[in-house]
Amino acid sequence: MAHPLIGVSTSTTFGKDPERAYVNSAYLSAVQEAGGVPVPLPPQLDDRSIAELADRLQGLLLTGGGDLDPATFSEPPHPTLSEVSPARDRLEISLLRRFMEARRPILAICRGIQVLNVALGGSLYQDVASDPGTEIKHQQSEPRDQPTHQVKVVAGSWLARVLESEELEVNSMHHQAVKALGRGLLSVASAPDALVEGVELDDPDSSHFVLGVQWHPEELVRRDPAARRLFRAFVDASRQ
Repeated sequence: MAHPLIGVSTSTTFGKDPERAYVNSAYLSAVQEAGGVPVPLPPQLDDRSIAELADRLQGLLLTGGGDLDPATFSEPPHPTLSEVSPARDRLEISLLRRFMEARRPILAICRGIQVLNVALGGSLYQDVASDPGTEIKHQQSEPRDQPTHQVKVVAGSWLARVLESEELEVNSMHHQAVKALGRGLLSVASAPDALVEGVELDDPDSSHFVLGVQWHPEELVRRDPAARRLFRAFVDASRQ
């Protein structure tokens, strides 16, 4: 059976010459261990390259990273805004919309769930510590592969079926989060403070794999069977 090509979005350096694109190796390892072939997608790609890759890739993994430009959801910037890359926003939103139209698999992680939500017309909390405010530490200081808070997953949801679990201990490395849901999305997982931690399409037959999670399962695959199941299900869906 062929190994599907999985597009993996990358971050970009700021204030450095030359500018560089990079991605945490945990994403690449998780995709390969699940049977896929990761293809890094730098923000510097032009429209022609984006179109060519969109035609050839079987799956799209949107990764974590800097903040989305609040102009993408029609809000002024919050004082805590950092590492905004309009080029990355453009790349990811363009690819996501192409994959949605073609009904190809999408797995959106951390920043990725936020991109998914905004691309479908939703909005974000720009800094969860101040708006809406929370006692949970969503930017953990513990190692990246250490879970720090619980998430509850809606029973019967596609995400719960993929994870084979309705309660998880997850890691947390974000300060933006889903606010108003985008068109056609359902909130299917939440933290104890009610922040959205997982979304999926409101698609009764679940024929289009589109899942977003706010935590970082790529950092948990060594210790958490649910994280391994999530990547395996995504890559398997990309084979079809």
